[in-house]
Amino acid sequence: MSTTSHGSHRTTPPKDPAPTAEAPAAPGRVGTPDDERGPRIEALDALLAAQRRRISAYALSRAAPAGESGGSGRPLRPASAADPSARQLLDALPLVTLTVTPLLDESGRARDFLYTGRNAAARAHADRIVPPGTLPPWTGPVPLFERFPGLADTPVPRMIAEAHRTGRVQGPEPVEWSLAAPDGTVVRMSHEVRVAPCGDLLLLIWERGQHSRTARAAQRLVRVCWAEWNLGDGTVETSLGLRSVLGLPPDHPLPGLVDLGRMLAPDSLERFQQAVHDVLLRERVTECDLRVVQPRERIVHFVAEPVQPDGGPVWTLRAVLHDVTEERYSRALAEQAVREARAQRERADTLVDVAERLRDAVVPRFPAELARYGVEAAAVYRPEARTARVGGDWYKTRMLPSGQVLIALGDARGHGLDAVTLMAKLRYALAGLAFTGRPVEELTAWLNEVACDDGDESTATAVIARFHRDRSLLRWTCAGHPCPLLVRGSDVTLLDPPPGGPGMPLGVLPGEHYTAGQTLMGPGDVVLLYSDGLIERRGSDLDRDGGRLLRTARAAARDGIPPGSAALDAYVQRLVDRLTGPHTEDDATVLAFRRVA
Repeated sequence: MSTTSHGSHRTTPPKDPAPTAEAPAAPGRVGTPDDERGPRIEALDALLAAQRRRISAYALSRAAPAGESGGSGRPLRPASAADPSARQLLDALPLVTLTVTPLLDESGRARDFLYTGRNAAARAHADRIVPPGTLPPWTGPVPLFERFPGLADTPVPRMIAEAHRTGRVQGPEPVEWSLAAPDGTVVRMSHEVRVAPCGDLLLLIWERGQHSRTARAAQRLVRVCWAEWNLGDGTVETSLGLRSVLGLPPDHPLPGLVDLGRMLAPDSLERFQQAVHDVLLRERVTECDLRVVQPRERIVHFVAEPVQPDGGPVWTLRAVLHDVTEERYSRALAEQAVREARAQRERADTLVDVAERLRDAVVPRFPAELARYGVEAAAVYRPEARTARVGGDWYKTRMLPSGQVLIALGDARGHGLDAVTLMAKLRYALAGLAFTGRPVEELTAWLNEVACDDGDESTATAVIARFHRDRSLLRWTCAGHPCPLLVRGSDVTLLDPPPGGPGMPLGVLPGEHYTAGQTLMGPGDVVLLYSDGLIERRGSDLDRDGGRLLRTARAAARDGIPPGSAALDAYVQRLVDRLTGPHTEDDATVLAFRRVA
């Protein structure tokens, strides 16, 4: 009912009934159905049995009644024909065939083999692939390996000798050899060779082995095979890769459709039964993934189509099976990784949202009464572009009961919720401590104790200042932070560190003492506090970064900074844009305050 090809196997499985859930599988069958699979196995077997009955009924309806031997009712006689000659028989063969005659010694042993001729297929093949002049002109019988020296190092000599000695067909075996053309071209010859005794001759038959070997190699490389289950007689025809695709031992009997069903997981057995039903009864192509659990776990993609005569029932189920275990498992791992990444992203977005809301809740709004105290303020915060969009930069301005103005800017270590939490603690702690009226040196030391009590990782840098408006004096401390800038007209200078230099960052060592620097501010003077993210760049140094900051601040203030908080805010925005661009490498914050009349 179907044809075989090179590399195909055909077997007839035993006609024993399918085992039920209570009965063990027959010898040679793979797997024993459990209580869950048993009913579906029985249903699959019943489906196939019903189809076999349809095929039998169809075959009987097409059979000629007994005694008839043709449409005329007259007995058929063979047509008279003259017996063809041996040459005509050889030329009628579609396969490339050479004739070889053994040369015997006195004891009857073959001492050599003569190449005595070829058929029409061989002549056409040679004309197609052998360049002219490669072989000397044919003048009659010649020793085979003298005519084709490349064959001497192949299995052909052994096969010829064995065929002559035993009288049995040898092969087919793969043979690779070459012919050298006069222009230096080497013609590769790749065949499967069969040697068949024929009277006193040996027939050297060349089959197109390259194509079948390539097909088998392709099936092996991509783990694919084909199979045809013939429902009328129960035979199975397959390519060589079926056992490998299904994970069966090389000597295991080829499985029928019911045997294949026994190898599947219960959910796959349901899909398989539906696929067989669609092919046999709906007569359509179907495909599905099957999870094979016996003899070992794997996933096979199954694509099947019906084969049937015109007007008749489906009598063969033809299928291609592809082992997609690695692909499906890789896809499953990739999908799991995507799900985990999505979940992590959702968690990160949640943390970012919480951090941003927390930051919005604690970021100060400049009091409206600042102007009455002779101060204007503006601030710009630019988060790092590559991370969670919120960091530990913070600032604070506050009117104090004494009539002084608290001004501070800091940078808590890290990013995200932890940094925002530490930033909030320090800001609120400083706001409360400032009401004591104590000097900024003591405020900074107290804030250091707060950070030290929070844990080893709770470190921060800060500049903490108080503006005494009655004296136009700014007193400030530096805890491991960059020193402020003073903008006076169009000139910009870096303020000198407090006596003794900047102190340690907050949270590093308890009991640290800090000193304060003093700066007199005239009307229109602007002091800039900033975080290190404004100036630091990878691969640069502090001197170069500081020089770039001074040049940029001077260029932005070349024409002075007009009065009004809006003009001060525009100056700060312009400064941050020029220094950071659209994508910052770290959080960047600038706080500017100006003395006004």
